[in-house]
Amino acid sequence: MKTLFLGLCLSLMPAALSAQVAAQIAGLQESTIPAPHHGRDMEIAVWYPALEGSATAPFAGNPVFQPVAVAPDAEVVAGRYPLVLLSHGLGGHYRSLGWLAVALAERGAVVVAVNHPESTVFDFDMQTGLRHWTRAEDLRLALDHVLADARLGPMVDEGRIAAAGFSYGGWTALSLGGVRGNLAGYRAHCSTAPTGHCRDIAARGGDLGLLDDALWDADLADARVDAVVAIDPGLTWGLEAADVAALTVPTLLIQLGVGSDRLDSTDVSAAGSGFAALVPAAQVVEVAPANHFSALPLCTEKGAAILREEKDDPVCTDPVGADRAVIHDAVIAAVVGHLGL
Repeated sequence: MKTLFLGLCLSLMPAALSAQVAAQIAGLQESTIPAPHHGRDMEIAVWYPALEGSATAPFAGNPVFQPVAVAPDAEVVAGRYPLVLLSHGLGGHYRSLGWLAVALAERGAVVVAVNHPESTVFDFDMQTGLRHWTRAEDLRLALDHVLADARLGPMVDEGRIAAAGFSYGGWTALSLGGVRGNLAGYRAHCSTAPTGHCRDIAARGGDLGLLDDALWDADLADARVDAVVAIDPGLTWGLEAADVAALTVPTLLIQLGVGSDRLDSTDVSAAGSGFAALVPAAQVVEVAPANHFSALPLCTEKGAAILREEKDDPVCTDPVGADRAVIHDAVIAAVVGHLGL
């Protein structure tokens, strides 16, 4: 396990790092595709290198979060590009990772994300959302769709397909890379030393006892995936060596924050789930000062106040000394380096 700590030295990094190395405009195509395993359609977004001079527009902005610039339905720059499957967290949305998708597309990647049914901010059910195996199938379907698309398929280098994700989406990426769940182990963790996710499950009416062990523990690997990036991944508690033995592709684990700033349920260190020690070949990058919510978009000037007034989660509040733009640049640099973009 190789660990790189990106701490206070991040303040020395130029805030416009991503803009300095960006080579393309990020195009964006949004649509829906059939998802038979959910019995309905599923929203999908594809970012890609767009033709120079394409008209851009703000994307994914609201009173709390700042938008990013994309070129909707722009012409594709001819070429063959690596593809990154990108999975959002529990109760998230593909827009919440738009900053990362845009940065990767600017560097010459096709980025494919979906809104996982039953586990997005606008479409949420805790019990159904716990069926993590459906998320791997979501991305498998999305990949099949893009590869079969007459416009996008020819631009994908099928020899370079990565899975990446944040939080619960980090687990989805690990699953596609070969990690198998261990429901008995996760139940034991939640019953003996519950972390935040265990408490959230109970608070929102979820029950691990109602889940199918065989489905939770199934092999969800996709042989087309040849690299994995997991940012603060969830569900890593209660695993054993046999559960991670099939994760043989290059793997990057990004941890946000240290000490009390780190979210307990996504801590893969020895002080947390111990997952990092189970995958000694993985590269581990620690970004601090930061916290779990630092992976969400840049906030507007009024974002934190709006959340306080609505008594919502303080997702715009980073630790003292943290700069979310710099944190994003550090994550982008780590992912770009790992995927060779």
